[in-house]
Amino acid sequence: MDQISKKIKMISEKLKELKNKFNLHEIDGYVVPKNDEYFSEFAKKDKLKTITGFDGSFGIAIILKKKNFLFVDGRYVEQAKIQAGKKFKILEIPKKLPYQVLNSNLNLGFDPMIFTSRSLQYYFRGKIKLTPINKTMINSKTLDGYKSRKFYSLNTKVVGETVNSKIKRLIKILKKDGSDHIFISAPENVAWLLNIRGRDNPFSPIPYCRIILNTKGEVSFFSDIKNSSNIFKKKDFSRTSFFKDSQIEKFLNNLNVKKIIIDKNSCSVLLENLISSKFKVSKVGDPLYLMKSIKNKVEINNTIESHIYDGVAVTKFLYWIKKNQNKKISETDAEKKLESFRKQNKNYLFPSFNTISATGKNGSIIHYRASNKTCREIKQNDVYLCDSGGQYTYGTTDVTRTISFKVQPKNIKDTFTRVLKGHIAVATANISKQKTGSNIDKLARKYLKEVKKDFSHGTGHGVGYFLNVHEGPQAISKRNNIKLREGMILSNEPGFYLQGKYGIRIENLVYIKKEKNNLVFKNLTLAPIDINLINFKLLSSQEKRYLINYHLEVYSKIHKFLSLSEKKWLIKSI
Repeated sequence: MDQISKKIKMISEKLKELKNKFNLHEIDGYVVPKNDEYFSEFAKKDKLKTITGFDGSFGIAIILKKKNFLFVDGRYVEQAKIQAGKKFKILEIPKKLPYQVLNSNLNLGFDPMIFTSRSLQYYFRGKIKLTPINKTMINSKTLDGYKSRKFYSLNTKVVGETVNSKIKRLIKILKKDGSDHIFISAPENVAWLLNIRGRDNPFSPIPYCRIILNTKGEVSFFSDIKNSSNIFKKKDFSRTSFFKDSQIEKFLNNLNVKKIIIDKNSCSVLLENLISSKFKVSKVGDPLYLMKSIKNKVEINNTIESHIYDGVAVTKFLYWIKKNQNKKISETDAEKKLESFRKQNKNYLFPSFNTISATGKNGSIIHYRASNKTCREIKQNDVYLCDSGGQYTYGTTDVTRTISFKVQPKNIKDTFTRVLKGHIAVATANISKQKTGSNIDKLARKYLKEVKKDFSHGTGHGVGYFLNVHEGPQAISKRNNIKLREGMILSNEPGFYLQGKYGIRIENLVYIKKEKNNLVFKNLTLAPIDINLINFKLLSSQEKRYLINYHLEVYSKIHKFLSLSEKKWLIKSI
C-alpha cells in the first residue's frame, strides 16, 4: 500500500472512530476547526488535517453521521477538493456558511477550548444547537519533526522598548477604560509585551502562554513550566507569578476583579463563559494587537536587515533556477534549493510558513503545497510561482515571485503586467489620502477589472516583528477599515489564477513611513521581478520608472553578496 492509500485509509478510520462516539454524547455531528487551543494559524497538533487530509491554514469541518462538510475560503477551494474532496463536500466561505447549509434540528458537539464565541456566532448564528464536549474526540499527532523549545528573552537593543515601558502603556489604556485586569490569551501578544520568544508554533517563534495583568503591573503567567522556567529569574519578571497552564480555571475562580478586558479573537468559549459569569467584561478588545502592529525604529531597522539576507537568498535561487532550466527540477527540488540558500545565512532560523512551489496548473491553487501526490516537474513552457518566507534573528519575511523560462503567450504576459500594475499602484499609494487597506485594495484590482479579471484573496496581510507572518489588525483587503499608521508592515501581493492552467502573484513586504507629511509605503523585499513576463506597452512611463528604480535598489543593497555571474544576470533585470 502506497503512502497516499495509507493516508486515505487512516482518514476513513478516524472518521469512523469519531462517528462511533456520537451516540455516547447524544450528538448528530461534530465540528472541527483548523486552530488549536491557542488559536494559532499553524497548529502543531492539526485536528482538521487529521480528520480531512486538508492542510491549508483556514477551514472548518462538520462531520455528520452520513455526510461530511469542509468549509474553506476562496484561497483553498481547489486545494480542499484535491486533498479532501472524496469524503467531504467542499463549500466556500463566506458564500456559504454552516448555518445556511445544515438542518436546524441538528445537535453538534464541539470542543469549547478551541472555539471562540465570535467564531461560533459567525458560523452558526445561534440557529444550530451546539453542545460543548470537554473530552478529546480526535487524537492528533504533533507535526512531524516538530519539537517545542524553551522560552527566551529578547534584549531591549533587539526590540527597541523595555517590558516595563510596554506594560506602563498598556496599564494606561486599562485605566482609561476603567478596567483593573486584562486577560491576554493570544500568545503572540504575550510574546510582544514581555519581549519573549519560543518555538511552540511550527512557523513562528511563539511561546505558548497566557497572562493576566492588573493595573498594579502584576503578571500571572500561565504556560508549560518546563519551557518557561529559564525566564523566571530575569529582572523583567520580578513581578511575575508562574503557573501551570492547567491552573488557569482555578486561578480565575479565585480572582478578585471589578472589570476585565478579554480578547474575543483568542479567548476560548470555555474561559470566556467562566470570566463573564464572575466579572464585568469590558467592551474594549485586546489593545495589544494595534500596539504591536506599529513597529518602532529598531524593529523596522532589524526587519530591513533581515530582508537583505532574504533578498540575497531569493535572488540566488531565481538565478539558479533560470540557469538550470534545461535540467529536471521538481517543485519539491526547487523548494529545497531555496531553503538551502536561506540556510547559508547564519541569521536564518526556519520558514515562516509552508513554501508554495507551484508550476503550471498547480499555480492556480492559491495556497498550494507540493506533495508526493501533486508534485510536478517544472517545464520550460510553464509559469512557475514560488511564495516563501523565513524567520531570521530578527525579522520575518514573505515574498512571491512568478517567473517563466520561455516567451509566454500574449494573454499571460498581459495578465502578469496587469497584476504588476496593481502591485505598483499599491506600492506608490498615498496612504494619507487612502487611509485604510480597503481603499488601497481597490487600486490593486483596478487594472485586472478593466478586463473583467480579479483575485479571490486580499491584497495584503499584516506582518509581525519576528512573530507571525500573518498578523492583524492591519490588512489590505476589501473589508479591512483599520486606519493605516506609520510603522506598520504589510504585504503587497495581487495575483490572478486561471483554474487548471497557471497562477500569477507578485509579493513584496512594505512598511509605512512618513515623508513630507505623507504616509507612504517603503519596500522591504529585495528580489528581481521577471521582466520577461512584462508587456511594457501596457506600462506607463511612471510605472516603468518605478520598476527601474526598484531593481536599482535591489542591486545596490544585495550585489556585494552575489557572485560575478549572479551580478551580471541581475543587471539584465534593470
